[in-house]
Amino acid sequence: MKHVNFEFKARLKDEKHIRATLKNLRARFLGTDRQVDTYFRVPQGRLKVREGRLENALIFYERANASRARRATIDLMLLPRRNSVRTILQGALPVLAVVDKRREIYFVGNVKIHLDRVRGLGRFIEVEAITRRGDLKKIHAQARKFQKLFRITDGDIVPQSYSDLMLNKLTH
Repeated sequence: MKHVNFEFKARLKDEKHIRATLKNLRARFLGTDRQVDTYFRVPQGRLKVREGRLENALIFYERANASRARRATIDLMLLPRRNSVRTILQGALPVLAVVDKRREIYFVGNVKIHLDRVRGLGRFIEVEAITRRGDLKKIHAQARKFQKLFRITDGDIVPQSYSDLMLNKLTH
């Protein structure tokens, strides 16, 4: 399934305000999931297998690292909970990084909000305004709206993926 989103990630600073905002927005809580994302070295974009209790998928995406809400093009295949995709890919491609996180998942309409506790990296909020129809202006405006609602400045935004942050931590 292909889709496009505008997304941003920031360190979780004012958790109390963000939780109050989620409550005021009547965000639908999907649940808490422990997810392990295995990233593979590929010539372009990012390829990962996500393994969790709630979400399991093979995900390929392309996104620029930028300190603002940025566009991502995503190809996603949902997987059954117990599968061998990671094992098969590990036989064919080098593993780039493994990211282990506890993720709270919320939805407000087509906007997905994650409150993440990433092992070795800390706490983050991630917001994804998602479309399958290509209304890019709408989802870009939604991402900016949520950034303001959560009081996140452009300077607060973390431009890298969790895999990049993990690799940077391991090399420094």
